[in-house]
Amino acid sequence: MRLCFVVEEQYRFDGMPVEVIGQLAGWGHRVDVLRPGASPLRLSQAVRAGGHDAWVLKTVSGGPGLALLEAAAAVGLTTVNDARSIRGVRDKMAAAVVGHSRGLPVPETYAVARPELLAELPAAAFPLVVKPAEGSSGRGVRLVRSPDRLAAASAGLSGEGTLIAQPYIPNSGVDLKVYGVGGELFATERSSPLHPGKSQRERSVPLPAEVAGLVAEAGEVYGLDLFGVDVLLGPDGPVIVDVNDFPSFRRVPDATARVAKAVLELARTGGTARGAAAVGPVPRPEAVSESAPVAVPGPVSLLTSAGVPFRIPATAGEAG
Repeated sequence: MRLCFVVEEQYRFDGMPVEVIGQLAGWGHRVDVLRPGASPLRLSQAVRAGGHDAWVLKTVSGGPGLALLEAAAAVGLTTVNDARSIRGVRDKMAAAVVGHSRGLPVPETYAVARPELLAELPAAAFPLVVKPAEGSSGRGVRLVRSPDRLAAASAGLSGEGTLIAQPYIPNSGVDLKVYGVGGELFATERSSPLHPGKSQRERSVPLPAEVAGLVAEAGEVYGLDLFGVDVLLGPDGPVIVDVNDFPSFRRVPDATARVAKAVLELARTGGTARGAAAVGPVPRPEAVSESAPVAVPGPVSLLTSAGVPFRIPATAGEAG
């Protein structure tokens, strides 16, 4: 196969996608790499109908890479993930609206054009988590505990464009990240950037059944094949606080080979999640106690939008 990876400078030496590119090349596939921030691109040559079997994007939000991917999709090329789905989750305003409309547990979300407008939110909404509407990699995320602390937080958010704000979800200070790759779900936990005093080494953990069903549903709702979902275990159950296309897949066992195989399969099939927003939600498994997460006896299947099961590996614990 011939594949094209669009990689911006921030990820030029990152394991995802550099190691995946190396794996695919080692298997005998041709991989071209476009770096839109490194040199001028002759678009008529860079994006050609039939030139590649699939395009893969690893770029920052707001960068030129997504526009290139959308151009490839516009001339009929397969993209991993679907370019429209990537746009839908990178715009956090759109992602919040879609999540709410489809019944996903997404926090109430406010949008402001300027940081000072946050002062008009009701006091009952605080503490607030504020972040750029097109942010990525945790950039610009602030916890504003009370209205009298808005001035200090606003100074650091000037120039970030549209912001979104969500009420803070009380939690243990540990974030749960669930990755979807090759029809399987993997969970890791790590210290929350909003709790700098919490020391938790990133590690693989068992995936509670309730969270597994929720993440599979989110992948379907947002139309993604390779993705990550950030989940908080709040007092009222799991809450989705972010969805990412092509994340780091850290602590996923054999992540490089798994992602490379998934890219090849999606290149062959055109993806399983296209049009996902038009179909109904995946039934969630029965809830389990969030105070005592248990490993899901596996493999457990959760249907994707194309009727293909998500498999949750039975093994858990430290990986890598």
